[in-house]
Amino acid sequence: MEKALSKEKIWTKDFILIVFANFFIFLGFQMTLPTIPLYVEKLGGNDQLIGFVVGIFTFSALLLRPFIGNWLETKGRRLIYLTGLTIFVVSVGSYGFLTSIALLFIMRVIQGAGWGFSTTASGTIATDLIPAARRGEGMGYFGLSGNVAMSIGPSLGLILTGILSFKLFFLICSGLGLMALLLSTRVTYRKVDPETKRARAKLDIYEKTALKPAVLMFFLTVTFGGIASFLPLYTAQKHISGIQWYFMVYALSLILTRTFAGQLYDRKGHQAVFIPGTLLVFIAMLLLAWLPSSTILYTAAVLYGFGFGTVQPALQAWSIENTPVNRRGMANATFLSFFDLGIGIGAMVFGQISHLFGYSTIYQTAAVSVFLSMLLYLLFLWKERTNNVVKRME
Repeated sequence: MEKALSKEKIWTKDFILIVFANFFIFLGFQMTLPTIPLYVEKLGGNDQLIGFVVGIFTFSALLLRPFIGNWLETKGRRLIYLTGLTIFVVSVGSYGFLTSIALLFIMRVIQGAGWGFSTTASGTIATDLIPAARRGEGMGYFGLSGNVAMSIGPSLGLILTGILSFKLFFLICSGLGLMALLLSTRVTYRKVDPETKRARAKLDIYEKTALKPAVLMFFLTVTFGGIASFLPLYTAQKHISGIQWYFMVYALSLILTRTFAGQLYDRKGHQAVFIPGTLLVFIAMLLLAWLPSSTILYTAAVLYGFGFGTVQPALQAWSIENTPVNRRGMANATFLSFFDLGIGIGAMVFGQISHLFGYSTIYQTAAVSVFLSMLLYLLFLWKERTNNVVKRME
């Protein structure tokens, strides 16, 4: 049976502010995504070092997220969010002044900490502001701000690094983070509940209701580690032009998907979106492994955008669907921890794979990861239905 959609308002002043803050921080981040590998090459690094520099960023965020989830409930959304944005601004601004890969590695660890703080907090703040009955739709709109940034960020980053010094480029990215910081100071945040603060004195590290969607997200974000880290180098090796446009086509497909995927989840649940979305991602990985031309590159971008754009907001909404209000911070931390883990492991493992077997093998391996996510999802559904049958018989 379809759920009736609520008419409670999504676009409040605070929600608009957090959406724009999210846009600017993601724009600054997305501009660095395809350019960090180029910067590592400039400093003398190879594919293996690129994988480690990209991957360590997500692991530092991953290690902190369980603590951040707890601090969001005990110290408040405002403090955690502003702290994360400040760390991002300082760390990214420092990149252009570094003279070695070792120093870049250290600053990537610090940036990852800021990213862990800011993204865990922003997702939690968004869920606070969105009416429960429209959470899938609202999270789709919130995610859209990051997708719009993604539609122009990588391409803009590659263009700017072609005409500007890396020092000036990273200062621009830092300035975008500063814009997010200024906007975030105007948001009215949910206050800490004193009872929750006392109850959460003992640290826990995950929210069990978020584990299923989080694990599924892990297998999907593994693919992102391969694309973000190595696709520009892969296309250059194959003499295929248009990598700047790949990221724009991908993100525009994401944006289009956001207009209906969230509402589809609210009406019909994750069963209506997960398998179709992951199937599109699977096909996109096979196309990238093949990659004979720019046409196939753009086709893969469209399929990946539609697939990932359908699945990601549904899984994030699912991760907090059955979570108590005072556990939303931890639920988001759990979900994003697995998100980070997938990207980090993907970047590091694919760095080794590309060194040993070539770039094409990266995307073949990524296709296997997506296929495993589909099998695991079907296993979750089978267990859930079996448990429901048992309960009805008792």
